[in-house]
Amino acid sequence: MKYGLPLLGAVAATALFTFSTANYSAFAVEKPSNAQTFQQLGLFADVLARVRKDYVVEVEDSDLIDEALNGMLQSLDPHSSYMSPDDFTDMTSTTRGEYGGLGMEVTTEDGVVTVITPMDDTPAERAGVKAGDSIVEIEGESILGLSLNEAVEKMRGAPGEAITITVVREDADEPIEISMVREIIKRKVVRHEVKDGIGYIRLSSFNENTGEELESAVKALKKEMGGKIPGIVLDLRSNPGGLLDQSVRVSGLFLDGGEVVSTRSRDPRDTARYNAKRGDALKGVPVVVLINGASASAAEIVAGALQDRERAVVVGMTSFGKGSVQSVIPLAGGRDGALRLTTARYYTPSGKSIQGLGVDPDIAVSYVQDDGKKRLSISERDLPNTLEVETMNDEGELVEKEIIIDYPPEEFDVDEDYQLTKAIEIVKRDDFKSLIGSGAQ
Repeated sequence: MKYGLPLLGAVAATALFTFSTANYSAFAVEKPSNAQTFQQLGLFADVLARVRKDYVVEVEDSDLIDEALNGMLQSLDPHSSYMSPDDFTDMTSTTRGEYGGLGMEVTTEDGVVTVITPMDDTPAERAGVKAGDSIVEIEGESILGLSLNEAVEKMRGAPGEAITITVVREDADEPIEISMVREIIKRKVVRHEVKDGIGYIRLSSFNENTGEELESAVKALKKEMGGKIPGIVLDLRSNPGGLLDQSVRVSGLFLDGGEVVSTRSRDPRDTARYNAKRGDALKGVPVVVLINGASASAAEIVAGALQDRERAVVVGMTSFGKGSVQSVIPLAGGRDGALRLTTARYYTPSGKSIQGLGVDPDIAVSYVQDDGKKRLSISERDLPNTLEVETMNDEGELVEKEIIIDYPPEEFDVDEDYQLTKAIEIVKRDDFKSLIGSGAQ
């Protein structure tokens, strides 16, 4: 099995993809092993004909077939789906870093569209959309029960057009209406600055420009800091993932060659290993990687690689846990859309699968104070039909790791970002090297 461009992402809206150069027909199937397959295809045709003839309102055949394909694929796992030709075009634009919309990563669970994270400097972020918000209405019309693609299509539109969404938020008594104006989302995914004498790099996703932008940011920091960077905080919080090759390129900026990640599919012969290029651009510079529960896929690859290779201290909270690879397979060259199909799992250099588990921080630090309340959070394990977790005990039970969390003190202003404050303190510590790979709490 050979695919071209792997992508990694948090959930159905953004997954780890590979673009295949093979040419497929929308209904091309392998020769069935028995007559039952033909019978079932005949059953599908019978149902389609009955719906066309007797359903209460007229429906489009193409819509029915699209939904049937999606139903089949989404029953496999939360990240496999069928993309119509328009959806395929939109997805291609997204990975290139520019598209029209509001700027947020979303998923769907039990018919409810939920925000994974608003993207940096987009209408969604500026309007106050928060991770965990459940979108229940668009322009006053309920979207409960719509597919993810249908909901996303309703939120996209011409730049300059206003839109109002209604969200349900865990700590709000009533639904909240949020008004925004659509923009062309030009995703500048890397920004940098000097914070308290330390280089700070915020990386919000992994598109085609990420590696190049990060390399430019490192050069700019070196220039701004007089040629020597005393430490780096790489902020991957709420980063939903993206392109696999970019995660390898980003990791390579901190590594002098060696393995970053491996992927394993159903056929052991298709195992692939991805290595960093030789030449650590930041050799000897202390590095802290910041993650949280919305750091997913490609972000987890970078965090896991730098942690396993003992190149960085990982700080924050356990990541999302998306450890699967999706391959985007164009159908009839894209004329019939494309399949987004889960084809492999990925593993950190130590051989650990992140699927359903995430990357545990070396030093666990919470963004918010411990008020004794259990906060709603979504991880890969919570999604319907998710792939099984491979790390179990002898009784087939998931072994949870006990983590001691450092919470902000009562007097700490949440807007001051306790996680970042601690990350800067850690990267400045004289005993920084002793924290690498120690699992310190």
